[in-house]
Amino acid sequence: MSSVSNPATVEQCLRVGAGFTQGDRNWITEQFGPLDARLASFNADATELEISVKDRQSPGQKVTLECWTPGLDKIVTVSTEDDLHAAVMDVRDDLRRRLTDAKTRRDPRKS
Repeated sequence: MSSVSNPATVEQCLRVGAGFTQGDRNWITEQFGPLDARLASFNADATELEISVKDRQSPGQKVTLECWTPGLDKIVTVSTEDDLHAAVMDVRDDLRRRLTDAKTRRDPRKS
């Protein structure tokens, strides 16, 4: 297993985009803690996460989480949950699944 000298973490890589404030960032970072294990195999200097929300707190709001990691295509997850907390958890969980799937395809398990 290769070791990364500067493993990516949500704290280092997360940017808040449209619809979120820097004040929201701490709350989102706490909610995204489970992503750290998935991001750790990527270098922090080459990994980016950006979360944004369109029409916040209104019917039809849309939360988008984008992830750029070295060696993988950009991953975009979207949630249209009406509850902001549920939408944030939805995009987090979808990204976690997609990173796991991408890692499995990239580094197949050895028997």
